[in-house]
Amino acid sequence: MDAAQARAWVAAIAASVTEHAAELGDLDAAIGDGDHGVNLRRGFDAAVAALATFEADTAGAVLTKTGTTLVSKVGGASGPLYGSMFRALGKALPSDDASFADGLQAGLDAIVRLGKASPGDKTMVDALTPAVAAYAASGPDAAAEAARAGAAATIPLQARKGRASYLGERSTGHQDPGATSTALIFAALASVSG
Repeated sequence: MDAAQARAWVAAIAASVTEHAAELGDLDAAIGDGDHGVNLRRGFDAAVAALATFEADTAGAVLTKTGTTLVSKVGGASGPLYGSMFRALGKALPSDDASFADGLQAGLDAIVRLGKASPGDKTMVDALTPAVAAYAASGPDAAAEAARAGAAATIPLQARKGRASYLGERSTGHQDPGATSTALIFAALASVSG
């Protein structure tokens, strides 16, 4: 991935989050506070704006800037989590020749460290973990499908982390909003990886 592709990915994420903001908000309202879509839209719009005036030679620089912007602009847990993911991904890509799969793994590791979540906890990690593995094995299209399937697989789970965990058994039957936005991020990646 080069800097232009990284910019295109962030722009594609912003467009997808805007398109799906109401859906993300509805998912979050069922098991959280309902602001996931609004917060992510604000954050990725801010990232696109920040990148418009940011001079970057590498994808790593673009993604690090994206992460820093998300941390400062997105409320709730998703800002620090996605911000940490993008910063770790960016820092793992010192050049355009660095392994993007390794960068995605660094991003996953950053989220796990910060959120202390594991697969099965009904969080974004349920979509991110299989997506990262699928990317390493088969590329962006497989990663997008794995993230989508991982998000859908959160529906029967009982939340063990985050605000949804306070609902106990009432958290079952709902798709996790963070896993859903993770699936959007990987779908956007597949759309710009030609």
